[in-house]
Amino acid sequence: MFTYMCVYAFRFRAHARQLRKENGVGSRESKWEIEVGEDNQGAGEDEMLVASSDQPCLFRKDTKDSFQWRVRNIEYAQEVYNITADLEKNEIVVRTTNKKWFKRIPIPDMDRMGLKVEQAGLKFTHANRTLVISYTKPGVILEAEAKLRKERASMKMGQMGKDDADCKQQ
Repeated sequence: MFTYMCVYAFRFRAHARQLRKENGVGSRESKWEIEVGEDNQGAGEDEMLVASSDQPCLFRKDTKDSFQWRVRNIEYAQEVYNITADLEKNEIVVRTTNKKWFKRIPIPDMDRMGLKVEQAGLKFTHANRTLVISYTKPGVILEAEAKLRKERASMKMGQMGKDDADCKQQ
């Protein structure tokens, strides 16, 4: 009997956090999924079809105190949007009353910590064809992020090319 384990790999790029999951033994590596930030890569040479620039585009940009999503190219008035927390699936649901746009937004950070999404933490604004959805980070996540920031600050960082002589290869 085989047991499957889930392996996470994180890659940090400028203003982006990417995640790759691997399931099973001998399985191929999956593509990098962008968890936070925006995919700035355009269409590759092998891609013949590209999404229209007029279509709504959702990406995540976190602040220190909240998770934040931005939906660009969405032109409806602020009264049209209905944003709720789905307690069953632990996601944020964005609907329009004219039934033109619908999106479920998962919060992987909350899932990893085993926390539930609450309606009280949701706020949203709309301006310049951009819908900004914010969810206030719970105290547990704020503490974990502060601990990680402190740990990163304590690491010795050097410039590339400088102090490379001390690096011993195995």
